Amino acid sequence: MIDCGFRFELLMTDSRTGARRGRLHTAHGTIETPCFMPVGTLGTVKGMLPRDVAEAGFGIILSNTYHLALRPGPDIVAMHGGLHRFMNWDRAILTDSGGFQVFSLSDRRRINEDGVSFKSHINGDTVEFTPESVIEIQQKLGSDIAMVLDVCPPSTAGMDELDRAMELTTKWARRCQDARTSRNQAVFAIVQGGLDIERRRQHAAALTPLGFDGYAIGGLSVGEPPHQMYPVAASTAGVLPFDKPRYLMGVGMPADLPNCVMGGIDMFDCVFPTRCGRNGTYLTSVGRLNIKNTRYRDDLGPIDPECDCPVCRNFSASYLRHLFVAGEILSNVLNTMHNLHYYWKLMEQVRNAITEGTLPELAARLNTTHGRDPMVGSVCESATSGGDPDERE
Repeated sequence: MIDCGFRFELLMTDSRTGARRGRLHTAHGTIETPCFMPVGTLGTVKGMLPRDVAEAGFGIILSNTYHLALRPGPDIVAMHGGLHRFMNWDRAILTDSGGFQVFSLSDRRRINEDGVSFKSHINGDTVEFTPESVIEIQQKLGSDIAMVLDVCPPSTAGMDELDRAMELTTKWARRCQDARTSRNQAVFAIVQGGLDIERRRQHAAALTPLGFDGYAIGGLSVGEPPHQMYPVAASTAGVLPFDKPRYLMGVGMPADLPNCVMGGIDMFDCVFPTRCGRNGTYLTSVGRLNIKNTRYRDDLGPIDPECDCPVCRNFSASYLRHLFVAGEILSNVLNTMHNLHYYWKLMEQVRNAITEGTLPELAARLNTTHGRDPMVGSVCESATSGGDPDERE
């Protein structure tokens, strides 16, 4: 196993809930956990300067191997000295492996023992991803945390399909581990198994001895409702190594965060806050607000009086509505800025609540203000209109 300088420090575990406080130590800074990672698929959090993402408090973002491999290409990024310099971001980066595209581009890919063949959504060219090439690409990108190539089955997959996904993901994880050469990059494995808790436990048991730097739970938030997702996430986290970070991939609607933290999750990512911003939805202390609503036409106050972000301090709800209705680019910027600040404050509240032993109460409040129908699926991509169907952002 390569010593990459990455370290997870577990500070405390709440015996009442199983929630954990910790720190991720990376070459690009230390991140308090539980943490949320804004999604910057193509090396940018849409509508935001890197400076503004950092000033909102975030110490880590997520980018995507599949999309960066297609454009501009890993060699161009490497010419800049890696993704940090390419996008002028001096904090940590996690790169997804492209495994989600195995799910989202199911009509454009073929899976075999060696890897995945995609038809590029840009020009139709064939793109070959193997466990080895995915690690090589991520090493060229220079991310702090890389993900193994995995097979992400749909939530409706049958048992045979789940077993095949687990088998291939385990084989590919071994090959990813063997392909590592960078001493500056952590690698996380990904646990699959659908909604079958026993299969999740089996897959976790198969991956744990391989000695990865962290473990992710994939294949959730792909259509299943929260009353199914939460127990699977918690049961899977409970059998992962206690001294390694646990990352729940693609999950991050506001009510999901404290509920899944109580299941032992340390890391999250989701397009929800940024995509909501681009669609005129503000996430606030009283729930979701649609800035298009005529009630804001002559509202001279902030969109959220409880918020101290730069948007709420400096602009009226009336002005924000005007920008959105007029189709001004600044609308995307300000809406996204507010929503990211909301998420940073929310995660800060989650961490404080763990320390104070009040996380269940916080979760109950979020279930009220930001809850969703427990029978409705939890795919963050479908939570708002717009966005590309082939990517997480």
